[in-house]
Amino acid sequence: MKPAISTKARTIASITSVLRSARVLPLVFFEVSRWRADSGGVLDEIVARPWASVPLIVRSSALAEDGYTQSLAGKFESVAGVRGRAALATAIGKVITSYGAGVRDEDEVLVQPVLSGVLRAGVAFTVDPATAAPYRVIEWDEGGDTAAVTAGRAARTYIRAQEASTLVPPEFSGVLALLAELEALFPGAPLDVEFAITPDGVVLLQVRPLVLQRSVLDAARHTGWLREIARKVSEGMCPHPFLHGRRTVYGVMPDWNPAEIIGIRPRPLAFSLYRELITDAIWAYQRNNYGYKNLRSHPLLRDFHGLPYVDVRVCFNSFVPRDIEGDLADRLVDHYLDRLVAHPALHDKVEFEIVFTCYSFDLSKRLARLRNSGFSEADCRRLTESLRQLTNRIINVKTGLWRGDAKRIETLAARRRQLDESSADPITRIYWLLEDCKRYGTLPFAGLARAGFIAVQLLRSLVAVGVLTRAEHDQFMNSLDTVSGQLPRDLERLERAAFLAKYGHLRPGTYDIRSPRYDEVPDTYFDWHNRDARAHGKAPFSLSLLQMRAIEKLLAEHGLEQDVIGLFDFLQAGIELRESSKFEFTRNLSDALALIASFGEGHGFTRDDMSFVNIGVFYDLHRGSGDPKAALARAVAEGRERHAQTCHIALPPLIVSESDVWGFEVPASDPNFITQERVTAEVSEIEDVTNLSGRIVCIRSADPGYDWLFSHRIAGLVTAYGGANSHMAIRANELGLPAVIGAGEMHFQRWSTARRLLVDCANRTVEVLA
Repeated sequence: MKPAISTKARTIASITSVLRSARVLPLVFFEVSRWRADSGGVLDEIVARPWASVPLIVRSSALAEDGYTQSLAGKFESVAGVRGRAALATAIGKVITSYGAGVRDEDEVLVQPVLSGVLRAGVAFTVDPATAAPYRVIEWDEGGDTAAVTAGRAARTYIRAQEASTLVPPEFSGVLALLAELEALFPGAPLDVEFAITPDGVVLLQVRPLVLQRSVLDAARHTGWLREIARKVSEGMCPHPFLHGRRTVYGVMPDWNPAEIIGIRPRPLAFSLYRELITDAIWAYQRNNYGYKNLRSHPLLRDFHGLPYVDVRVCFNSFVPRDIEGDLADRLVDHYLDRLVAHPALHDKVEFEIVFTCYSFDLSKRLARLRNSGFSEADCRRLTESLRQLTNRIINVKTGLWRGDAKRIETLAARRRQLDESSADPITRIYWLLEDCKRYGTLPFAGLARAGFIAVQLLRSLVAVGVLTRAEHDQFMNSLDTVSGQLPRDLERLERAAFLAKYGHLRPGTYDIRSPRYDEVPDTYFDWHNRDARAHGKAPFSLSLLQMRAIEKLLAEHGLEQDVIGLFDFLQAGIELRESSKFEFTRNLSDALALIASFGEGHGFTRDDMSFVNIGVFYDLHRGSGDPKAALARAVAEGRERHAQTCHIALPPLIVSESDVWGFEVPASDPNFITQERVTAEVSEIEDVTNLSGRIVCIRSADPGYDWLFSHRIAGLVTAYGGANSHMAIRANELGLPAVIGAGEMHFQRWSTARRLLVDCANRTVEVLA
């Protein structure tokens, strides 16, 4: 039989005698018409096979499944573990019944022995099914459950460019060889392959066409893009004359976590805005103001064909106190980078688990990690004293740097009102909204965010040294009153117009012009007929006399220039001001996006069109006298072409070497569990606004624009991206809402597709119940 794509059974049978890279289980298949005419003869044929004494699996092989236009994967029954003639007849009847009223005489049923001794099993694709890009994608689970992956229980994923020349990890070599052979047997057809691995090698369970909604991307063109990215990555792995550290690492979550804020494949407008407002210069300017090294000429974000990555060496340099120089600074940055490479799951927790950025009451204990890595006591004392001085400058009750930043935010609102009342043209308004956003918005916000992090670190350290319990930590967080925490209460008490005047500028996806503001489509976000605020009593937090004395003693022993009241004033203000400053600067950004959308519409461009524009075109139009329509048309065309490349590229969340560009295993994550609460509830799609109450909501990433969720009394929250100190982590803590922030792609894929979850934050577990 010549190899050919046909029904499931005939396709497998056609390659049984020619396949070299894997074996195929023996099989018998027959048409429904034959079963109906001579079921006894069919059973005789099966039970006469030498392998029929082991448990059997009866599988569907209908004409309608496994085709070039539809796969119908999982639609029809398979019955495993069948023993005996009577059970076999029942199982065959069950499979045929699953074909439904449209069953045809030519539909088939396939019978094989159940495979034993399975070490791992999964599915593999010759083309990335999500993007039609030329990647080999392998999804698998360890153990003997050959249906784990197809049932959505895949634990691991490996992705490799088709034309990669880097070494193949041994555990994937057999499956990759199978994919290559099947491609040769079925040229021109993207394939979906089910496989198992036993001690005797790879077993092919099924091969069918991979149904795609777009044409497969040319492999040579794709390879050219990857080669350019690999070159840029390779350059970063060399020493830099103005940076400490012998190499770098690139990540989507460290520091200003672009994956959470703009996504892993943002449109050009969102990406360019994020760079303009924060990561090109503002972030470094304010970090230097707060006592860290001057990285002002070093952009934090790298653009790998439209995928945003933090240059982690630059990030780690920026966290070295500016009075730490020379060899010690070199060794610190190298230690931080080595630790991240050794523990990649910490990529969204670098400020808590890797880098020492401030003084805390448990610092001496935490510095044991440095001592164990060869740092001397003198090194540790020097770093300790530097961090103590830096922290004192920031948290001082009278002269703390954060106080000046809080006042700058007030200037932003005043200047925005002045601009609103002016007769300035749209381009001028856009320009000044963004320039003011930088000077009076994101610049002070960057400082207040640093103060907020230090507040959280100091609070955690009080738990670490035993002055506060974890429950008391949560009580303090629950007592906070951030501006976003006021939203559900204001929704209940304010008139619609007043509510939208305060919160209407917010939009899910703060930098995404395609996302409507609250005041543009308020009925999409809020149920105005059922405006019950989430029950959230603001019980005041208080310390016992013994705790106050213990903290007073700690402050004196550690040389922190605060009293207890001043310390807790800072802890509260640091966290609350971070959130309120974000709320204020996003108003400028949102107003600018609204003007950009209106300006584009006036020249014949939709919001979707404008999402492809680099913000630089508006700066050029402000400075010059070019034709706006022509400039926008060029920018849209260039952005579309560039973003099309972005959507065909897959990279790992952490790039540690050039070879990661060509192939990588999707790493496991260490999710951030927020609160100590436990909840069991149905999982809901975020788009279903009428059905969120009492549900666990799963969303890939959530910035402040998603605060509308909390007006719906949700039971829990799961995000794919986000850090322990992110907006949603703070928000969930404030509400006492059980949440898993930064679950990672693998966990998120499994949990978001479940029907019902049990989230146990205290025990750091999530269980799929249905």
